[in-house]
Amino acid sequence: MDRLTEEKIQRFEEFIDRRLKPDLVKAISERDKVFEQQKVLYPFVTPSDLRKSLENLEKNSVTSLRSMVNLGSEVYAQAEVPDTRHIFVDVGLGFHVELTWSEALNIIPAREEKLAKQIEEYTRLIAQIKAQIKMVSLLSSRLYVVYLELV
Repeated sequence: MDRLTEEKIQRFEEFIDRRLKPDLVKAISERDKVFEQQKVLYPFVTPSDLRKSLENLEKNSVTSLRSMVNLGSEVYAQAEVPDTRHIFVDVGLGFHVELTWSEALNIIPAREEKLAKQIEEYTRLIAQIKAQIKMVSLLSSRLYVVYLELV
């Protein structure tokens, strides 16, 4: 194989290994973080279940309740909530806002939509990077085949 063709093939392979594959790993990692945020937002229930629970509390005029609270690492403690008219909602970046039930119900769809859009964007980016890797690999192999045909 002549030196010029060999260098071009090597540059294509380096581009895949040093640029595209790390970008792919980063994009997958970022998408996984968004999935984790989704799990934190709705650890054991679907968003519609959370919405139904809030609607039931409001409909039945529940003023106090007892619940199990996840302290982390699947360790739970029993909690008693003496006044359920207001709840604390995680709005991101470690901030919690005290809201009424109806205010919380209004925030849930916006939060769901934001997370879904982020997941969709990262999934699209991952597909693009995979396509780029495939295209550069095909280009590299074509270059090699063309060289072999010329020899």
